[in-house]
This record gives sequence, structure tokens and C-alpha cells, in this order.
Amino acid sequence: MGILAAYAVPHPPLIVPSVGRGEERAIQATIDAYQEVARRIACHKPDTVIVSSPHAPFYRDCFFAATGARAHGDMRRFGVFDEGIDALHDEEFSALLLRCARERGIPAVGDAAYGAELDHATYVPLHFIDAELSGYRLVRVGLSLLSPQEHFEFGKAISYCADELGRRCVYVASGDLSHRLKVDGPYGFAPEGPQFDAQICDIFLTGDLDRLFSFDEGFCDAAAECGLRSFQIMAGALDGLDWTHELLSYEGPFGVGYGVVAFEVQGVRDGR
Repeated sequence: MGILAAYAVPHPPLIVPSVGRGEERAIQATIDAYQEVARRIACHKPDTVIVSSPHAPFYRDCFFAATGARAHGDMRRFGVFDEGIDALHDEEFSALLLRCARERGIPAVGDAAYGAELDHATYVPLHFIDAELSGYRLVRVGLSLLSPQEHFEFGKAISYCADELGRRCVYVASGDLSHRLKVDGPYGFAPEGPQFDAQICDIFLTGDLDRLFSFDEGFCDAAAECGLRSFQIMAGALDGLDWTHELLSYEGPFGVGYGVVAFEVQGVRDGR
């Protein structure tokens, strides 16, 4: 029981075919890797899928965890009105997480109203997962402007809750990489963009997750990165576990870096 695997995935809206209308074919490697992640998640048969999202409610000084029984999301802000996703929350898990975080001195808040709407960085992973898996419960958490170490500790609290409740859990860290890879990209080009993506890909290739906590804040701002804090929470959730690591794909044809990474848990380290 506990954390069975973790995956870092991007969230481009156009990867959903009804949004992309054919443009998604330019990131076929990302689609193939995403589908592989979804198949692996289904093989783990998780009770609970935990998603950290840069576009969930974001607070400067605390973490968000969705409360309430259920959530709904769609892609109407991207021009699609005839499809959506309904999710059931793992309310017991979220309640324990909020209590555990506060007991550890980690500021965290729950909100049923905000929690009722799936943001697109959660919707996109669920779009793939739901094609392979049903019957699971969802836990949704947001990022903050708290320190990297506090993101790590929040991830450790998530792993503790999975163990404490005896849940079979998969962690999904939603997050794009740099948004400044190309002149014609959404934020233009900055040399820090490809440098950031190269460093993140090397971290995922080597499995040296400690390096996620050594980035300079100014460098990250210049790169217009998206997912670093999400990956830091994931690193906390994997702390004390033995795992394999595999960079399944990396692409950036639209000026935004998309990486898909798999961490398969093999066991628990001595002294955890």
C-alpha cells in the first residue's frame, strides 16, 4: 500500500483532440508516452490518484487541497463545450492530509467551492487516465510560493497519508517545463528556456531528484518554467522509497517544453 508510482506529465490543452483539431499530431511522442503512463496507472489498480497542479487554486503562503465530494471539468475556455470529466474526491484522504500538514507546520487549506472545478492541468492527465481506469478516487493539490523544502515536506505528508490509510496510490505531477523555447512561442525565446529544460531532463534521466531543489529563482523566472514546484512535491512523495526512473518523452515544438517521466516504486528504503 502507499505510493506505488509517480509520473511527471505536461498539460497542453491541445493534446485533447477536440481542442487540438489535428495540431496534437505535432506532439505524437508526448501522446504515446501519456498513453503509456495511463496504461501503467491502470495496471497499478490504484484506489486513489493524487494530482498536483500549477493551475489549481494557488496561494502565496499555503497549499491547497480540494475538499467536497466531487468535481467537474471541461475545456470550454478552449472552445469545446460538448465533453467533460466528472471525478469523485477521496474526502478522507484530503481531510487527513490537511490535518497532517498542519500538524507538521505546513500551511494548508481546503476549499469545496474552488475544489468543485477541475483546472486544465488536472483535466489533461485525467483525460488519458480515464481512458484506461475507472472507479478510483481523486486527491487534488495546488502549489504555493512557499520554499522548495516546504513543497518537499508537503509531498512527504502526502506519502504518509497514503500509508496511514492503507491506500494504493499513484502520484501525478502535472507541469510543463519552460515556456520560452522559441521566438514564436507563447512567451518568446530566452536562453534560459532550453537550459532549464536540458537540466530538468538530465535530472529525470539520472534520477537525481535532489537537484530539483538547487535552481536559482531568477533563472527559473527567466525560463518561465511551470512545473518545478509540482515536481518538488512529487520528490517528497517518493522520499524513502526505492524506484526506477524513465524519461519516456520530451518535446517542445510549440515553444513549451513537454516531458513525460515515470517513477515505478520497487520498495521501501531501510530507515524510512
